[in-house]
Amino acid sequence: MRAQAQRQADSLYIYLTGELDEHSVAQARAETDALIDGAAGLSRAVFNLAGVKFMDSTGIGFLIGRYKRLKRYGMEMYLESPNAAADKILELGGLYSLMPKL
Repeated sequence: MRAQAQRQADSLYIYLTGELDEHSVAQARAETDALIDGAAGLSRAVFNLAGVKFMDSTGIGFLIGRYKRLKRYGMEMYLESPNAAADKILELGGLYSLMPKL
């Protein structure tokens, strides 16, 4: 799993690539938390999931953890471009009620 970021106006865009599972979540957590901490003061973060090839329940836990971290900074969280399998997991898990899909 790899995370890259780009700032646009007062938004932080985080692009995830690879697999989001129990083997990669620790690295993804460390990378995204550093990006979030460095973006304090922005109004929102958008997680682009287009490059995520696989995500299981560990990925849901990862996203919920980032949601909680962003809330501490007063930032909203959004998701964009999940593949069909991830979209189904996110929909069934009710995550779009917390972090809307763009």
